[in-house]
Amino acid sequence: IALARAKNPNLLSGQQHVIATRASEVTAGLRQNPSLTLGGTDVTLPANNPGNPYSYSANLSRLFERGQKRRWRLDLAHSTTDVTQSQYQDTERQTVFAVKQAFTQMLAAKAALKIADDNLESYRKTVELSKQRLDAGDISATDFDRIELQLAEFEADNDNANLNLVQSADQLKMLLGMDTAAPGFDITGPLDPPQVTLTEADVEQRALAERPDYRAAQQSLRVAEANVKLAEAYGTTDPTLGGEYDRSGHDNSGGFQLNIPLRIFDRNQGEKERTRYEAQSTRFAEIAARNQVINDVDQAWAAYQTASAQSRRYNGHYLAQASRVRDNLEFSYRHGGSTLLDYLDALRDYRQINLDALNANVQVWLGLHQLSYVAASEIVP
Repeated sequence: IALARAKNPNLLSGQQHVIATRASEVTAGLRQNPSLTLGGTDVTLPANNPGNPYSYSANLSRLFERGQKRRWRLDLAHSTTDVTQSQYQDTERQTVFAVKQAFTQMLAAKAALKIADDNLESYRKTVELSKQRLDAGDISATDFDRIELQLAEFEADNDNANLNLVQSADQLKMLLGMDTAAPGFDITGPLDPPQVTLTEADVEQRALAERPDYRAAQQSLRVAEANVKLAEAYGTTDPTLGGEYDRSGHDNSGGFQLNIPLRIFDRNQGEKERTRYEAQSTRFAEIAARNQVINDVDQAWAAYQTASAQSRRYNGHYLAQASRVRDNLEFSYRHGGSTLLDYLDALRDYRQINLDALNANVQVWLGLHQLSYVAASEIVP
């Protein structure tokens, strides 16, 4: 997870986007610039020409915003940055979830390959023993052929397990930002499911407090409310006040200007109406986001409980039972006490039960990762 946070290109891109959005706060806080106008007429004529003297003028003016426009622009920019930050955190949450899944799948692929290797090695010994029995005349050539044909299935299982390990490793390396082959890349970790002491209500409370997508929905409401206030502020009149200095010949004079737009027709009515409805829409979206959080927790909790029950059944009963049946029938078959079909059936059952038990444990871990994902906090003790 630490490697993914440091090197995953999607997360690095999201971090830069947050920084870029934060820069808009600077723009939102800027005040109106003053304007300076300099002018001169007849400046090439003699200064002592009373009929048409030269003149100079300097005018300094500035627009003064009313309705706290700057305040609401800043509020809007800060709220937008908060939403962007929460959206990035949600992207990070999704990436961490994908890393956990890929990590668990690679661990499962390693365990499945170990099972496939053990089964293949054990069955090859059975084929060798059967060849000796064939040579001694204890079994027929047809029985030996049936035993040897079964070897193809174990070899195919081994090949598929190797392929699955390679592909799951590639998936994990991609999430860690590795764009080239990494010889010797390996991971370690347990597949035995841990015990979780939290209740569904605990997970739900964590989710409502920590989920960045729900937090982004709440922050989006603040963005919408800031837009409403800004639209109302833009409906106010902004006067422009200016001061002027004039020199004509030997005479000096000063003056001022006040420009007040008359908001008779355009009072920003459309934006006021639009932003009010957008804010109401965002309120409903926040409610929908909260409902989604609770629904996600309910579904993830149900999936985890089901996977835990299946894992307990396989690890507590069926796995040991399948091993005993296989060992007993293997001993019996080698000493002529069981039929070939009984032994082959026991081998198939043992292989399938081991894979089912492994998959049950993997599903528990995936269920825990799903719970951590929907709660946006670590559930595994």
